[in-house]
Amino acid sequence: MSATSPEIGRRIRACGIETNYHDVGSGAPVLLIHGSGPGVTAWANWRLVLPELAKTSRVIAPDMVGFGYTERPAGIEYGVDGWVDHAIGLLDALGIEQTDLIGNSFGGAIALALAIRHPQRVRKLVLMGSVGVPFEITPELDAVWGYEPSLAAMRRLLDIFAHDRSLVNDELAELRYQASIRPGFQESFSAMFPAPRQRWVDAMASPEADIRAIKHQTLVIHGRDDRVIPLANSQTLNAWIDDSQLHVFGRCGHWVQIEHSRDFNRLVAHFLAD
Repeated sequence: MSATSPEIGRRIRACGIETNYHDVGSGAPVLLIHGSGPGVTAWANWRLVLPELAKTSRVIAPDMVGFGYTERPAGIEYGVDGWVDHAIGLLDALGIEQTDLIGNSFGGAIALALAIRHPQRVRKLVLMGSVGVPFEITPELDAVWGYEPSLAAMRRLLDIFAHDRSLVNDELAELRYQASIRPGFQESFSAMFPAPRQRWVDAMASPEADIRAIKHQTLVIHGRDDRVIPLANSQTLNAWIDDSQLHVFGRCGHWVQIEHSRDFNRLVAHFLAD
């Protein structure tokens, strides 16, 4: 893909890692942390969110280390510690003392851990279809993390991700498949979540006592028909985080920000504006 790809934004060294990130809009900062689907980039995950939130905020969306166009250091061991450090390193490199924080799925677990470990760096927290609490891995998440590149396999994953398959057509399947086979993408992806994969769900969970101690205003969002991450995860987060609200979208799978982008953007913008 050429350097003119919308997936390629700016570059900065964060936590010693050459990081590809998007930085749009002005105002109070909002950091977006993407999910962990094969071939994912910050732009692919947040392309419908970036221009809308940028109307009122400075929106920053990095490719987390191991994903997208961010450098993949040789010998790196992927895990929550490294991803939290990478996010904090990006905030430090940009001179941002405090940010609103939005995490999607895998990114929700990283956002949750960051808010627990560095509470002063977070103003408000948004968790969407989030990992980060204990749950039994779904067959669908096991399939996502166990992806082996083929167009047919990518089509099957899109069927899993979306409630309305018309939103994720064969053109998108082709784009995501091509993304998943770019040099280095599948190698790092397969290294992150080797079988048995329940251990990676467990490794990304934050302790219940730490989650209950969160003081941030938190918006928890989930698709009612999500087959990848159980709705019960978000119900647990809502129960454990005292100052939280839960919004469940009907007729919606794992991609709330894509399947219900207009309502998602309005909901998040209103929450952050208070």
